[in-house]
Amino acid sequence: MRSRLAQLWRSMPVRLALLLVLLFSTVSLMGLAASYAVTQNSFEAAIRADLEQDIAGFRAAPNARAVAVLVDAESRDADPSRVVLSYITPSGRIYGNGAIARDDEGYHIVSLAEGRAEYDGVYLSLTTRLYGGQLTVARSRAQIEGLRTVFLNILLISLLPTVLVALSGGLYLARRSKRHVDVIGRTLDDLTTGDLAARVAVSPGWADDLQRIGSKVNQMAGAQEAQTQMLRQVSSDIAHDLKTPIQRVAVHLDDLARTLPEDTDEGALLAKAQDEVAGIASVFQSLLQIASVEAGSPKTHFAPVDLNRLCLTLTEVYDPAAAAKDQTLDSVVPDAQLTVEGDKNLLGQMMSNLLENAMRHTPAGSEITLTLYRANDRPVIEVADNGPGIPEHARTKVLQRLYRLDASRHTPGNGLGLSLVEGVVKLHGGQIALLDNAPGLRVRITL
Repeated sequence: MRSRLAQLWRSMPVRLALLLVLLFSTVSLMGLAASYAVTQNSFEAAIRADLEQDIAGFRAAPNARAVAVLVDAESRDADPSRVVLSYITPSGRIYGNGAIARDDEGYHIVSLAEGRAEYDGVYLSLTTRLYGGQLTVARSRAQIEGLRTVFLNILLISLLPTVLVALSGGLYLARRSKRHVDVIGRTLDDLTTGDLAARVAVSPGWADDLQRIGSKVNQMAGAQEAQTQMLRQVSSDIAHDLKTPIQRVAVHLDDLARTLPEDTDEGALLAKAQDEVAGIASVFQSLLQIASVEAGSPKTHFAPVDLNRLCLTLTEVYDPAAAAKDQTLDSVVPDAQLTVEGDKNLLGQMMSNLLENAMRHTPAGSEITLTLYRANDRPVIEVADNGPGIPEHARTKVLQRLYRLDASRHTPGNGLGLSLVEGVVKLHGGQIALLDNAPGLRVRITL
Protein backbone atom coordinates (compact mmCIF):
# COMPACT_ATOMS: atom_id res chain seq x y z
CA MET A 1 0.00 0.00 0.00
CA ARG A 2 2.79 2.40 0.93
CA SER A 3 4.67 1.63 -2.28
CA ARG A 4 1.55 2.34 -4.37
CA LEU A 5 1.02 5.66 -2.60
CA ALA A 6 4.70 6.50 -3.05
CA GLN A 7 4.40 5.77 -6.78
CA LEU A 8 1.35 8.02 -7.02
CA TRP A 9 3.09 10.87 -5.21
CA ARG A 10 6.09 10.52 -7.52
CA SER A 11 3.93 10.46 -10.65
CA MET A 12 4.02 13.35 -13.08
CA PRO A 13 0.29 14.37 -12.80
CA VAL A 14 0.57 14.76 -9.01
CA ARG A 15 3.81 16.69 -9.33
CA LEU A 16 2.23 18.97 -11.93
CA ALA A 17 -0.79 19.45 -9.67
CA LEU A 18 1.47 20.36 -6.74
CA LEU A 19 3.42 22.75 -8.95
CA LEU A 20 0.21 24.42 -10.13
CA VAL A 21 -1.05 24.65 -6.53
CA LEU A 22 2.23 26.22 -5.46
CA LEU A 23 2.15 28.65 -8.38
CA PHE A 24 -1.49 29.56 -7.78
CA SER A 25 -0.89 29.93 -4.04
CA THR A 26 2.09 32.20 -4.64
CA VAL A 27 0.17 34.40 -7.06
CA SER A 28 -2.85 34.47 -4.73
CA LEU A 29 -0.68 35.37 -1.74
CA MET A 30 1.03 38.15 -3.67
CA GLY A 31 -2.30 39.46 -4.95
CA LEU A 32 -3.97 39.36 -1.53
CA ALA A 33 -0.92 40.91 0.11
CA ALA A 34 -0.99 43.77 -2.38
CA SER A 35 -4.75 44.18 -1.91
CA TYR A 36 -4.32 44.17 1.87
CA ALA A 37 -1.58 46.79 1.73
CA VAL A 38 -3.62 49.05 -0.56
CA THR A 39 -6.78 48.63 1.53
CA GLN A 40 -4.89 49.21 4.77
CA ASN A 41 -3.34 52.39 3.41
CA SER A 42 -6.77 53.56 2.22
CA PHE A 43 -8.29 52.92 5.64
CA GLU A 44 -5.44 54.74 7.40
CA ALA A 45 -5.72 57.66 4.98
CA ALA A 46 -9.46 57.83 5.65
CA ILE A 47 -8.91 57.79 9.43
CA ARG A 48 -6.26 60.52 9.18
CA ALA A 49 -8.61 62.59 7.05
CA ASP A 50 -11.30 62.18 9.71
CA LEU A 51 -8.83 63.24 12.40
CA GLU A 52 -7.87 66.38 10.48
CA GLN A 53 -11.55 67.17 9.96
CA ASP A 54 -12.19 66.72 13.68
CA ILE A 55 -9.29 69.07 14.53
CA ALA A 56 -10.57 71.57 12.01
CA GLY A 57 -14.00 71.54 13.69
CA PHE A 58 -12.52 72.27 17.11
CA ARG A 59 -10.43 75.09 15.63
CA ALA A 60 -13.65 76.88 14.87
CA ALA A 61 -14.19 77.49 18.62
CA PRO A 62 -13.34 81.11 19.59
CA ASN A 63 -11.30 80.40 22.74
CA ALA A 64 -9.97 77.74 25.09
CA ARG A 65 -13.12 77.72 27.21
CA ALA A 66 -15.27 77.08 24.15
CA VAL A 67 -12.95 74.27 23.05
CA ALA A 68 -13.17 72.68 26.50
CA VAL A 69 -16.97 72.84 26.51
CA LEU A 70 -17.15 71.43 22.97
CA VAL A 71 -14.76 68.56 23.75
CA ASP A 72 -16.61 67.75 26.96
CA ALA A 73 -19.98 67.71 25.15
CA GLU A 74 -18.85 65.50 22.27
CA SER A 75 -16.94 63.10 24.50
CA ARG A 76 -20.14 62.25 26.40
CA ASP A 77 -21.73 60.88 23.19
CA ALA A 78 -18.52 59.33 21.78
CA ASP A 79 -17.68 55.65 22.22
CA PRO A 80 -14.13 55.59 23.67
CA SER A 81 -13.50 52.26 21.96
CA ARG A 82 -13.81 54.14 18.68
CA VAL A 83 -13.03 57.83 19.35
CA VAL A 84 -11.07 59.41 22.21
CA LEU A 85 -11.16 63.21 22.77
CA SER A 86 -8.81 65.02 25.09
CA TYR A 87 -8.16 68.73 25.70
CA ILE A 88 -5.67 70.00 28.27
CA THR A 89 -6.40 73.64 29.07
CA PRO A 90 -3.63 76.19 29.69
CA SER A 91 -4.32 75.73 33.39
CA GLY A 92 -3.68 71.96 33.14
CA ARG A 93 -7.27 70.74 33.49
CA ILE A 94 -8.23 67.80 31.23
CA TYR A 95 -11.56 67.59 29.40
CA GLY A 96 -12.84 64.67 27.30
CA ASN A 97 -13.20 60.89 27.70
CA GLY A 98 -9.51 59.99 27.83
CA ALA A 99 -5.96 61.18 28.11
CA ILE A 100 -2.70 60.15 26.58
CA ALA A 101 -0.08 58.94 29.05
CA ARG A 102 3.47 57.87 28.39
CA ASP A 103 5.76 55.46 30.25
CA ASP A 104 8.71 53.20 29.47
CA GLU A 105 6.53 50.93 27.34
CA GLY A 106 5.26 53.77 25.13
CA TYR A 107 2.00 55.72 24.80
CA HIS A 108 -1.27 54.63 26.45
CA ILE A 109 -4.81 56.05 26.42
CA VAL A 110 -6.42 56.02 29.84
CA SER A 111 -9.97 56.83 30.89
CA LEU A 112 -10.72 60.04 32.82
CA ALA A 113 -13.33 58.19 34.83
CA GLU A 114 -12.62 56.98 38.32
CA GLY A 115 -9.99 54.23 38.32
CA ARG A 116 -8.14 55.58 35.28
CA ALA A 117 -8.59 52.33 33.34
CA GLU A 118 -6.54 51.89 30.19
CA TYR A 119 -8.33 51.50 26.89
CA ASP A 120 -7.47 48.38 24.90
CA GLY A 121 -6.69 48.45 21.25
CA VAL A 122 -4.56 50.48 18.86
CA TYR A 123 -5.41 54.08 17.94
CA LEU A 124 -4.33 56.63 15.38
CA SER A 125 -4.08 60.07 17.03
CA LEU A 126 -3.52 63.65 16.01
CA THR A 127 -2.37 66.28 18.53
CA THR A 128 -2.18 70.04 18.07
CA ARG A 129 -1.67 73.16 20.18
CA LEU A 130 -4.87 75.20 20.42
CA TYR A 131 -5.38 78.41 22.44
CA GLY A 132 -2.50 77.64 24.77
CA GLY A 133 -3.77 74.15 25.46
CA GLN A 134 -3.25 70.74 23.83
CA LEU A 135 -5.98 69.06 21.80
CA THR A 136 -5.77 65.32 20.98
CA VAL A 137 -8.19 63.32 18.85
CA ALA A 138 -7.63 59.53 18.51
CA ARG A 139 -9.57 57.06 16.40
CA SER A 140 -9.41 53.27 16.79
CA ARG A 141 -7.62 51.08 14.25
CA ALA A 142 -10.00 48.20 14.98
CA GLN A 143 -11.34 48.24 11.43
CA ILE A 144 -7.82 47.97 10.05
CA GLU A 145 -6.94 45.17 12.49
CA GLY A 146 -10.15 43.36 11.55
CA LEU A 147 -9.22 43.73 7.91
CA ARG A 148 -6.31 41.32 8.47
CA THR A 149 -8.67 38.62 9.74
CA VAL A 150 -10.97 39.17 6.77
CA PHE A 151 -8.12 38.77 4.31
CA LEU A 152 -6.84 35.63 6.08
CA ASN A 153 -10.34 34.13 5.83
CA ILE A 154 -10.50 35.03 2.16
CA LEU A 155 -7.11 33.39 1.65
CA LEU A 156 -8.19 30.16 3.34
CA ILE A 157 -11.57 30.08 1.59
CA SER A 158 -9.98 30.61 -1.83
CA LEU A 159 -6.89 28.43 -1.45
CA LEU A 160 -8.18 25.42 0.49
CA PRO A 161 -10.75 24.29 -2.12
CA THR A 162 -8.23 24.96 -4.88
CA VAL A 163 -5.61 22.79 -3.18
CA LEU A 164 -8.09 19.99 -2.53
CA VAL A 165 -9.48 20.06 -6.08
CA ALA A 166 -6.00 20.21 -7.64
CA LEU A 167 -4.63 17.37 -5.51
CA SER A 168 -7.74 15.25 -6.05
CA GLY A 169 -7.52 15.84 -9.80
CA GLY A 170 -3.80 15.07 -9.75
CA LEU A 171 -4.33 11.82 -7.84
CA TYR A 172 -7.14 10.81 -10.20
CA LEU A 173 -5.01 11.50 -13.27
CA ALA A 174 -2.04 9.76 -11.63
CA ARG A 175 -4.06 6.61 -10.94
CA ARG A 176 -5.46 6.71 -14.45
CA SER A 177 -2.02 7.19 -15.97
CA LYS A 178 -0.61 4.46 -13.74
CA ARG A 179 -3.17 1.98 -15.07
CA HIS A 180 -2.21 2.87 -18.62
CA VAL A 181 1.51 2.67 -17.84
CA ASP A 182 0.93 -0.71 -16.14
CA VAL A 183 -0.69 -1.97 -19.36
CA ILE A 184 2.41 -0.93 -21.30
CA GLY A 185 4.66 -2.41 -18.60
CA ARG A 186 2.89 -5.78 -18.66
CA THR A 187 3.17 -5.89 -22.44
CA LEU A 188 6.89 -5.18 -22.23
CA ASP A 189 7.25 -7.90 -19.58
CA ASP A 190 5.46 -10.35 -21.88
CA LEU A 191 7.72 -9.38 -24.77
CA THR A 192 10.78 -9.76 -22.56
CA THR A 193 9.74 -13.27 -21.51
CA GLY A 194 9.31 -14.33 -25.14
CA ASP A 195 5.63 -13.67 -25.89
CA LEU A 196 6.21 -11.80 -29.14
CA ALA A 197 2.49 -11.73 -29.91
CA ALA A 198 1.83 -9.41 -26.93
CA ARG A 199 0.50 -5.99 -27.86
CA VAL A 200 -0.54 -2.85 -26.00
CA ALA A 201 -4.32 -2.46 -26.08
CA VAL A 202 -4.46 1.30 -26.73
CA SER A 203 -7.88 2.83 -26.05
CA PRO A 204 -9.21 6.22 -27.24
CA GLY A 205 -9.34 7.46 -23.64
CA TRP A 206 -5.55 7.41 -23.29
CA ALA A 207 -3.48 10.57 -23.30
CA ASP A 208 -1.86 11.41 -26.62
CA ASP A 209 1.67 10.79 -25.36
CA LEU A 210 0.75 7.37 -23.94
CA GLN A 211 -1.05 6.51 -27.17
CA ARG A 212 2.09 7.32 -29.13
CA ILE A 213 4.23 5.27 -26.73
CA GLY A 214 1.81 2.33 -26.95
CA SER A 215 1.77 2.53 -30.74
CA LYS A 216 5.59 2.61 -30.85
CA VAL A 217 5.77 -0.41 -28.53
CA ASN A 218 3.35 -2.29 -30.79
CA GLN A 219 5.36 -1.25 -33.84
CA MET A 220 8.56 -2.48 -32.17
CA ALA A 221 6.88 -5.73 -31.11
CA GLY A 222 5.56 -6.31 -34.63
CA ALA A 223 9.00 -5.78 -36.15
CA GLN A 224 10.61 -8.05 -33.56
CA GLU A 225 8.01 -10.75 -34.13
CA ALA A 226 8.46 -10.52 -37.90
CA GLN A 227 12.24 -10.80 -37.58
CA THR A 228 11.94 -13.74 -35.19
CA GLN A 229 9.49 -15.47 -37.50
CA MET A 230 11.87 -14.87 -40.38
CA LEU A 231 14.78 -16.38 -38.42
CA ARG A 232 12.63 -19.35 -37.43
CA GLN A 233 11.57 -19.80 -41.01
CA VAL A 234 15.18 -19.63 -42.16
CA SER A 235 16.23 -22.22 -39.58
CA SER A 236 13.30 -24.43 -40.57
CA ASP A 237 14.14 -24.08 -44.25
CA ILE A 238 17.79 -24.90 -43.60
CA ALA A 239 16.81 -27.89 -41.48
CA HIS A 240 14.38 -29.06 -44.16
CA ASP A 241 16.87 -28.61 -47.01
CA LEU A 242 19.70 -30.36 -45.16
CA LYS A 243 17.63 -33.18 -43.72
CA THR A 244 17.66 -35.25 -46.90
CA PRO A 245 21.42 -34.85 -47.66
CA ILE A 246 22.25 -35.75 -44.06
CA GLN A 247 20.05 -38.83 -44.27
CA ARG A 248 21.89 -39.82 -47.45
CA VAL A 249 25.23 -39.38 -45.68
CA ALA A 250 23.92 -41.57 -42.86
CA VAL A 251 22.89 -44.25 -45.36
CA HIS A 252 26.30 -44.14 -47.06
CA LEU A 253 28.03 -44.45 -43.70
CA ASP A 254 25.84 -47.43 -42.84
CA ASP A 255 26.75 -49.05 -46.14
CA LEU A 256 30.42 -48.40 -45.44
CA ALA A 257 30.11 -49.80 -41.93
CA ARG A 258 29.06 -53.18 -43.36
CA THR A 259 32.37 -53.42 -45.20
CA LEU A 260 34.66 -52.44 -42.31
CA PRO A 261 35.31 -54.47 -39.18
CA GLU A 262 34.35 -52.66 -35.99
CA ASP A 263 37.61 -53.59 -34.21
CA THR A 264 39.81 -51.65 -36.65
CA ASP A 265 40.85 -48.01 -36.41
CA GLU A 266 38.83 -47.24 -39.52
CA GLY A 267 35.76 -48.90 -37.99
CA ALA A 268 36.09 -46.90 -34.77
CA LEU A 269 36.46 -43.67 -36.72
CA LEU A 270 33.44 -44.57 -38.83
CA ALA A 271 31.37 -45.20 -35.67
CA LYS A 272 32.26 -41.72 -34.38
CA ALA A 273 31.24 -40.22 -37.72
CA GLN A 274 27.92 -42.06 -37.55
CA ASP A 275 27.28 -40.71 -34.02
CA GLU A 276 28.04 -37.17 -35.16
CA VAL A 277 25.74 -37.46 -38.17
CA ALA A 278 22.99 -38.90 -35.96
CA GLY A 279 23.36 -35.93 -33.63
CA ILE A 280 23.13 -33.48 -36.52
CA ALA A 281 20.05 -35.25 -37.85
CA SER A 282 18.49 -35.10 -34.39
CA VAL A 283 19.02 -31.33 -34.22
CA PHE A 284 17.43 -30.79 -37.62
CA GLN A 285 14.56 -33.11 -36.74
CA SER A 286 13.95 -31.17 -33.52
CA LEU A 287 14.03 -27.85 -35.37
CA LEU A 288 11.50 -29.09 -37.88
CA GLN A 289 9.29 -30.45 -35.12
CA ILE A 290 9.43 -27.16 -33.20
CA ALA A 291 8.54 -25.26 -36.36
CA SER A 292 5.59 -27.58 -36.94
CA VAL A 293 4.40 -27.15 -33.36
CA GLU A 294 4.73 -23.36 -33.45
CA ALA A 295 2.80 -23.25 -36.71
CA GLY A 296 -0.08 -25.05 -34.98
CA SER A 297 -0.28 -27.85 -37.54
CA PRO A 298 -0.80 -30.67 -34.98
CA LYS A 299 -4.03 -29.04 -33.76
CA THR A 300 -5.87 -30.74 -36.59
CA HIS A 301 -5.16 -34.08 -34.86
CA PHE A 302 -6.31 -33.08 -31.38
CA ALA A 303 -8.32 -35.69 -29.50
CA PRO A 304 -9.07 -36.51 -25.84
CA VAL A 305 -5.87 -37.68 -24.09
CA ASP A 306 -5.92 -39.73 -20.87
CA LEU A 307 -3.18 -37.99 -18.85
CA ASN A 308 -3.32 -40.55 -16.04
CA ARG A 309 -2.49 -43.45 -18.34
CA LEU A 310 0.13 -41.40 -20.22
CA CYS A 311 1.97 -40.51 -16.98
CA LEU A 312 1.92 -44.11 -15.73
CA THR A 313 3.12 -45.44 -19.11
CA LEU A 314 6.05 -43.04 -19.30
CA THR A 315 7.04 -43.80 -15.70
CA GLU A 316 7.07 -47.50 -16.54
CA VAL A 317 9.11 -46.88 -19.71
CA TYR A 318 11.79 -44.72 -18.03
CA ASP A 319 12.00 -46.57 -14.72
CA PRO A 320 14.63 -49.12 -15.95
CA ALA A 321 16.84 -46.31 -17.33
CA ALA A 322 16.59 -44.43 -14.03
CA ALA A 323 17.38 -47.57 -12.05
CA ALA A 324 20.45 -48.16 -14.25
CA LYS A 325 21.75 -44.74 -13.15
CA ASP A 326 20.91 -45.50 -9.51
CA GLN A 327 18.08 -42.94 -9.63
CA THR A 328 14.54 -43.26 -8.29
CA LEU A 329 11.61 -42.42 -10.59
CA ASP A 330 8.13 -42.21 -9.05
CA SER A 331 4.77 -41.04 -10.31
CA VAL A 332 1.91 -39.50 -8.32
CA VAL A 333 -1.35 -39.83 -10.24
CA PRO A 334 -4.85 -39.14 -8.83
CA ASP A 335 -7.61 -41.72 -8.87
CA ALA A 336 -9.92 -39.40 -10.81
CA GLN A 337 -9.25 -39.43 -14.52
CA LEU A 338 -7.84 -36.25 -16.04
CA THR A 339 -8.21 -35.74 -19.76
CA VAL A 340 -7.26 -32.94 -22.11
CA GLU A 341 -7.86 -32.18 -25.77
CA GLY A 342 -4.48 -32.47 -27.43
CA ASP A 343 -1.93 -34.46 -29.40
CA LYS A 344 -1.03 -37.59 -27.44
CA ASN A 345 2.34 -38.06 -29.16
CA LEU A 346 3.42 -34.46 -28.52
CA LEU A 347 2.29 -34.56 -24.90
CA GLY A 348 4.19 -37.81 -24.47
CA GLN A 349 7.30 -36.32 -26.03
CA MET A 350 6.93 -33.25 -23.80
CA MET A 351 6.96 -35.41 -20.67
CA SER A 352 9.75 -37.60 -22.10
CA ASN A 353 11.95 -34.55 -22.66
CA LEU A 354 11.40 -33.42 -19.09
CA LEU A 355 12.14 -36.87 -17.65
CA GLU A 356 15.25 -37.30 -19.81
CA ASN A 357 16.51 -33.86 -18.78
CA ALA A 358 15.99 -34.71 -15.11
CA MET A 359 17.79 -38.06 -15.48
CA ARG A 360 20.61 -36.56 -17.57
CA HIS A 361 21.39 -33.59 -15.31
CA THR A 362 21.06 -35.17 -11.86
CA PRO A 363 23.66 -37.40 -10.20
CA ALA A 364 23.27 -40.97 -9.01
CA GLY A 365 20.97 -41.35 -6.01
CA SER A 366 18.67 -38.52 -7.15
CA GLU A 367 14.90 -38.71 -6.82
CA ILE A 368 12.69 -37.79 -9.78
CA THR A 369 8.92 -37.45 -9.46
CA LEU A 370 6.26 -37.13 -12.15
CA THR A 371 3.08 -35.67 -10.60
CA LEU A 372 -0.37 -35.14 -12.09
CA TYR A 373 -3.13 -33.21 -10.32
CA ARG A 374 -5.92 -30.71 -10.88
CA ALA A 375 -5.68 -27.07 -9.76
CA ASN A 376 -8.30 -24.38 -10.48
CA ASP A 377 -10.14 -26.90 -12.68
CA ARG A 378 -7.07 -27.31 -14.93
CA PRO A 379 -4.72 -30.31 -15.29
CA VAL A 380 -1.22 -29.70 -13.92
CA ILE A 381 1.85 -31.82 -14.69
CA GLU A 382 5.01 -31.48 -12.61
CA VAL A 383 8.44 -33.08 -13.04
CA ALA A 384 10.63 -32.48 -9.99
CA ASP A 385 14.11 -33.61 -8.98
CA ASN A 386 16.55 -32.93 -6.16
CA GLY A 387 19.58 -32.33 -8.35
CA PRO A 388 21.60 -29.13 -8.86
CA GLY A 389 18.68 -27.28 -10.46
CA ILE A 390 18.88 -24.23 -12.72
CA PRO A 391 19.93 -20.75 -11.49
CA GLU A 392 17.03 -18.32 -11.36
CA HIS A 393 18.61 -15.91 -13.85
CA ALA A 394 18.91 -18.70 -16.45
CA ARG A 395 15.43 -20.23 -16.18
CA THR A 396 13.99 -18.14 -19.02
CA LYS A 397 17.10 -18.58 -21.17
CA VAL A 398 17.00 -22.40 -21.12
CA LEU A 399 13.68 -22.21 -22.99
CA GLN A 400 15.45 -20.57 -25.92
CA ARG A 401 16.60 -22.65 -28.85
CA LEU A 402 20.09 -24.16 -28.63
CA TYR A 403 20.79 -22.51 -25.25
CA ARG A 404 22.77 -24.66 -22.83
CA LEU A 405 24.15 -23.98 -19.38
CA ASP A 406 27.90 -24.10 -18.98
CA ALA A 407 27.57 -27.05 -16.61
CA SER A 408 25.65 -29.11 -19.20
CA ARG A 409 27.79 -28.48 -22.28
CA HIS A 410 29.68 -31.74 -21.73
CA THR A 411 26.51 -33.85 -21.46
CA PRO A 412 24.49 -35.26 -24.38
CA GLY A 413 21.83 -32.96 -25.83
CA ASN A 414 21.35 -30.14 -28.29
CA GLY A 415 19.59 -27.42 -26.28
CA LEU A 416 16.27 -27.93 -28.05
CA GLY A 417 14.46 -30.18 -25.58
CA LEU A 418 12.94 -27.47 -23.41
CA SER A 419 12.21 -25.31 -26.48
CA LEU A 420 10.08 -28.15 -27.83
CA VAL A 421 8.44 -28.55 -24.41
CA GLU A 422 7.49 -24.87 -24.37
CA GLY A 423 6.17 -25.10 -27.93
CA VAL A 424 3.96 -28.10 -27.05
CA VAL A 425 2.68 -26.32 -23.93
CA LYS A 426 1.74 -23.20 -25.90
CA LEU A 427 0.15 -25.34 -28.62
CA HIS A 428 -2.17 -26.73 -25.94
CA GLY A 429 -2.94 -23.28 -24.53
CA GLY A 430 -0.96 -23.87 -21.35
CA GLN A 431 1.77 -22.25 -19.30
CA ILE A 432 5.16 -23.52 -18.22
CA ALA A 433 7.02 -22.43 -15.09
CA LEU A 434 10.52 -23.41 -13.94
CA LEU A 435 10.59 -23.30 -10.14
CA ASP A 436 13.06 -23.94 -7.36
CA ASN A 437 12.51 -27.36 -5.75
CA ALA A 438 14.96 -26.57 -2.91
CA PRO A 439 17.07 -28.40 -3.92
CA GLY A 440 16.62 -29.18 -7.56
CA LEU A 441 14.24 -28.09 -10.29
CA ARG A 442 10.47 -28.30 -10.51
CA VAL A 443 8.90 -27.86 -13.94
CA ARG A 444 5.19 -27.07 -13.66
CA ILE A 445 2.97 -27.28 -16.73
CA THR A 446 -0.61 -26.10 -16.56
CA LEU A 447 -2.76 -27.23 -19.46
